[in-house]
Amino acid sequence: MDTGSQHRKANYPVDRLFMDRWSPRAMSGESIAEADLMTLFEAARWAPSSNNNQPWRILYARRESEHWPLFLGLLTESNKVWAQHAAALLLFISKTTFDFNGKPSVTHSFDTGAAWENLALQGWLNGHVVHGMQGFDYVRAKAELRIPDAFQIEAMVAVGKPGAVSALPQALQQREFPSDRRGLQLTVCEGPFQL
Repeated sequence: MDTGSQHRKANYPVDRLFMDRWSPRAMSGESIAEADLMTLFEAARWAPSSNNNQPWRILYARRESEHWPLFLGLLTESNKVWAQHAAALLLFISKTTFDFNGKPSVTHSFDTGAAWENLALQGWLNGHVVHGMQGFDYVRAKAELRIPDAFQIEAMVAVGKPGAVSALPQALQQREFPSDRRGLQLTVCEGPFQL
């Protein structure tokens, strides 16, 4: 699998892991052992969160399970074309209130994003493809996966073993490389907003 550091250059010193990780689409269709998937969930478990509330929940379907058609069916056609070769599809949701007092948690999405990043980095370290998506039917996901109103749907993730880029549709083959990032001067500023 191609690494990001072969194509990207950091302007400041960061661990190579951050440069290497990217979101390929080419997956082999092979299964991933349940224990390997649990390792990714374990990494997500250790993410930081406000008041240690851990608002993230992860619903998933492995390709061999009875739930696979439901999860795959939630995806847009443009994501289905490649994600059908994943070993598992995950749905990240977040609890919008604190467990200890029932009050709204303003940072539930932020905290769940930290869990997603932990999972993505662990997946990369383990040699898996991990690709996040917003291209799915949020309304159907809520209804068909029986997600309570106290939870917000955040994103879906495809996890799989690396596959041949040539198996992707031509348009996706051309996009199958680590993307760059905008410069820090366009992202951060000291003091009031100046971007």
